[in-house]
Amino acid sequence: MDIYVGRRIRQRRRWQNMPQAALGEAIGVTFQQVQKYEKGSNRVGAGRLQQISDALEVHPSYFFVGHA
Repeated sequence: MDIYVGRRIRQRRRWQNMPQAALGEAIGVTFQQVQKYEKGSNRVGAGRLQQISDALEVHPSYFFVGHA
């Protein structure tokens, strides 16, 4: 699940042409932490997922759509 959510974060961030550093700044973490979220090496907590959703202008459910 962490890998799937991370892929969806990366997909949406790239769709918006947003660098990892810009997303990191928007949510208060380093670009390295964004990389870890996108790779699925670090789990994204509920609060952080809400921040990411706000920064990427999507509902939090976006990150789970299509996961079986």
